[in-house]
Amino acid sequence: MPNIKSVKKDVIKSRKNHERNIAAKSACKTFVKKARVAVEAHGTPEQVAEAIRLACKTLDKTAERGIIHKRQAARRKSRIMKQANKLTAQA
Repeated sequence: MPNIKSVKKDVIKSRKNHERNIAAKSACKTFVKKARVAVEAHGTPEQVAEAIRLACKTLDKTAERGIIHKRQAARRKSRIMKQANKLTAQA
């Protein structure tokens, strides 16, 4: 543990931010997984669209906050949409 007061504050702040970032990444993964499951389970189009919308929303939010890179968010959204479009084209 540091001795300087300002450094102690920085350590506390960085730990809080770290916890927040981990929670945001976890939520992001959860919504992406729910979207993939909805697409693979051939749910109703409304359910699939809602799951994809929520996944895209959380990806955009985490990228905007700088928790993940904006290109990573774009790549993940692209893969979800590609999977959804592929399965809807087959049906």
